Amino acid sequence: MRTLIISYDLAQPHRNKHVLAHHIMAIGNSWARPLEQTWYVRTDATEEEIEAQLRGALDPDDGLLIQATRDEAVLTNTALRWFRQRRAGVDMGGDSNVLAFPMPKPFIDDQQELPLAEAC
Repeated sequence: MRTLIISYDLAQPHRNKHVLAHHIMAIGNSWARPLEQTWYVRTDATEEEIEAQLRGALDPDDGLLIQATRDEAVLTNTALRWFRQRRAGVDMGGDSNVLAFPMPKPFIDDQQELPLAEAC
């Protein structure tokens, strides 16, 4: 398993930014996004295979960088937090990425309601 850096420059980011992010998160076993348009992906795929997967989400004027990296990095004003690829049926019950937490007990207000004040 290798760690690759994927960085892009979109000519029209509002148009396909989320589609491209979805494709990147599905590439490997885990991913991190330390900057807005920079990703780390842990994968067995080659740079050429990843470029072929992402090509459909890119416009002709968009830029793309895919490069193998080492684990060492210097990060300033950012952090590197790794996430696992979302897989259907793993600890989440289907295709959802929502985690259910226990609901707190409902609040029971047993005090009587006070009458409204009247304006003078």
